[in-house]
Amino acid sequence: MKLPKTLSLLVAAASLYMHAHAQMPNTLKPEEKVYGLSKFWQEVNYNFVYLSKVNRTTWDSLYTAMIPTVQKTSNDYEYYHELQRFCAFLNDGHTNIYMPPVIGNQVLNTMFGNYRLFIQNIDGRAIITRTNLSKKDEIPVGSEIIEVNGMATHNYMAKNVRPYIASSTRYVLDDQAASNLLQGPTGTTYALKIKTPKGAIKSLQLTHAKTEEKETYPALTEPGLLNLKWYPNQVAYVALNSFGDKKIDSLFIQKLPELYKAKALIIDLRNNGGGSTGIGAAILDYLTNDKTFYGSKMVSRLHVPSFKAWGVGLTPKDTVNSAWASKAYLNNHDERYELITASTIHVNTAKAPKVIVPTAVLIGHNTASAAEDFLIFADKQQHMIKIGQNTFGSTGQPYNFDLPGGGGARVCTKKDTYPDGREFVGYGIKPDIEVVPTVKDFVQNNDAALNKALAFLKGKNLQNVGVSKLQPMPGSSK
Repeated sequence: MKLPKTLSLLVAAASLYMHAHAQMPNTLKPEEKVYGLSKFWQEVNYNFVYLSKVNRTTWDSLYTAMIPTVQKTSNDYEYYHELQRFCAFLNDGHTNIYMPPVIGNQVLNTMFGNYRLFIQNIDGRAIITRTNLSKKDEIPVGSEIIEVNGMATHNYMAKNVRPYIASSTRYVLDDQAASNLLQGPTGTTYALKIKTPKGAIKSLQLTHAKTEEKETYPALTEPGLLNLKWYPNQVAYVALNSFGDKKIDSLFIQKLPELYKAKALIIDLRNNGGGSTGIGAAILDYLTNDKTFYGSKMVSRLHVPSFKAWGVGLTPKDTVNSAWASKAYLNNHDERYELITASTIHVNTAKAPKVIVPTAVLIGHNTASAAEDFLIFADKQQHMIKIGQNTFGSTGQPYNFDLPGGGGARVCTKKDTYPDGREFVGYGIKPDIEVVPTVKDFVQNNDAALNKALAFLKGKNLQNVGVSKLQPMPGSSK
């Protein structure tokens, strides 16, 4: 089977990358490497809910081409890195390859011995947003990495970073490409050119090694599960940073007596990567009078081998007025789906008074999975408005399985949409008011989305933002 030209270039680029990390362990036999590749390919073909969006000819051609490629990898890191590239072809944030822990512990991202660099995608550029404290004057926050190993940063990303990242949305791919720009095993060296906020150009030669210095600038702090702050005009700010720990529900309930004083509320989900849908829904119970919430519509693929066999040779014309032929045809083409539920239903069980006030929900690219489910449940709430950027755009029920050498993988088995069928996976949930942060905002420590929410809740901009479902706070100016 001939490999398409674009994939041939990818495989050729991969071969240039090989043999660069000989110090990494090489525990897998060639046949084990082929088995792991084939295992992932098989599980995708059988279970991946978005298989209909995949070009099957290209997918199978890439699999065939990967067989000699993975056999030639010189160590376990290179092998798993190649599996990640194979996985990235599927463009799904809930379908991933995970390196064995023993390998992953040797892969560094921000540490370079005497230097430590944290990078974010801001304004479409790779911006250094944090360093170790001793380097804050040498490499000011807000500096841009403009060149990596002799290549313009965007070219380096396109060749060496983006092809290995699994993402459902382009903007999350951009974010992860920036944050993973310098990711690599211990001993990997990078030649960098950096442009400071004042325009000075600096060159650095950095090699991955553990950084002993603990202090960073700005300080690196643990956000915690829930944070509560107060702003003028009795505006309460509550950051819900994860739905992965049920403890957040009790933490929120503990804050209720204080929250009853609020005239307006800001719920910050920008750092909430998900967890359990039920945990988020239990908090929403206290933010609405609705008795029932309607969440995502769920669909999965349905396999009936006999129908797949009966479908050989059938055409769409054969399915007209024949339910049996339709099942056979769809099974044969891996496109038969089962509706799990037309809408996830959550019944409000709050046992305390509610906090029903004008509410701004801050969202962003890191608002993911169960946090997106929270937003779907809250979609019809007339006292809530979403401010910020598109969400992560990926959710579902992954099927997890092991791969040779201690690594693992997961494949998304469930498609979620709004109850009315609107899709958000691959697109993200859009804010009612979009706020895109700039490098200037970051350097000046200006939280543009939060400030927009505060201004909105004060009622200053209610007439010109194009959103009418919220009324001004009592006593606020229009």
